[in-house]
Amino acid sequence: MKKEDKAIIIGKIEATLKEYSHFYLADTTSLDAEATSQLRRACFGQDIKLMVVKNKLLHKAMENLDTDYTPIYAALKGSTALLLSNTGNAPAKLIKEFSKKNDKVRYKAAYVEESFYGEDQLETLVAIKSKNELIAEVIAMLEAPMQGVISALESGANTIHGVLDTLEKK
Repeated sequence: MKKEDKAIIIGKIEATLKEYSHFYLADTTSLDAEATSQLRRACFGQDIKLMVVKNKLLHKAMENLDTDYTPIYAALKGSTALLLSNTGNAPAKLIKEFSKKNDKVRYKAAYVEESFYGEDQLETLVAIKSKNELIAEVIAMLEAPMQGVISALESGANTIHGVLDTLEKK
């Protein structure tokens, strides 16, 4: 491959890494064509971008970015598939579910929420809640007291109405 072609590819990888806030590295070497198509469809369905990259080109692209990706460099061995997403736990859940059906997909490392995770931390990544899930929980917690007040007012109105009805009948 020519040096100019490598520079273009490195530039594309850099732009893609800047576009997404989280990425995972996985080894998909042993997948056959059908399993690879299933993985690509699953990624597309969950808004995850899947790229198969050369380790040296990915390494160079990471070196050119502002973030220090040094902890990830050790995972750049063998074949590397890059799963990019703006939802932190989506690729982890996808890798876990897909590896139940096809044990040839192996999680290698990840960069999620500005932290690095090694190959033994997939379960931790699956358990991390996404930003939208956290926002939904906060909203639910904020709504709970309001629901209680509304419920108390409604039941109080019924109680007052019942007392007035009783007094009216007497």
